[in-house]
Amino acid sequence: MSRIGKQVIAIPEGVTVAVGSDNVVTVKGKKGELKQAVNADIKVEVKDGQIAITRPSDQIQHRALHGLTRALVANLVEGVTKGFEKKMELVGVGYKATNQGNQLDLSLGYSHNIIFDIPKELTVATETVKGQNPTITISGSDKQLVGAVCAKIRSLRKPEPYKGKGVRFVGEIVRKKAGKSAGK
Repeated sequence: MSRIGKQVIAIPEGVTVAVGSDNVVTVKGKKGELKQAVNADIKVEVKDGQIAITRPSDQIQHRALHGLTRALVANLVEGVTKGFEKKMELVGVGYKATNQGNQLDLSLGYSHNIIFDIPKELTVATETVKGQNPTITISGSDKQLVGAVCAKIRSLRKPEPYKGKGVRFVGEIVRKKAGKSAGK
């Protein structure tokens, strides 16, 4: 039995969960509404303020989908109650980030600024404190969307291994390589 899949998900107060006939789980809460399509073999039951996920057999495919489905539904419930947030920092001389609404303006050492449009479901905040690296905070109720947007921003200038310059997550450790050594 999947250790993750067999755990039930408690439904917090103010959250409604519905499972459609086409096996789409809909979760509504104070931060919005999220939907997730579930494989037809996996059964999602809502009763007594809890969500239980069951699988029909012990086949490898069903075992894999069991834990995955439970994690996805748990992320929906957490997203509509608390939401998700990721922080990124820009490391490098002259690297800057500003935002106008949901439009992010990044200066990452290229000859031009990069204008990045953030989806309307997410919110973006930038902060520049003297003596510290500029930070970008992306927050929203959909964990997958928050992660995808952060990965796209990071791909604009990945941290390089010699000086560590680039866009990285706060707390991310970048292994540095030794540079060229002076010859004899």
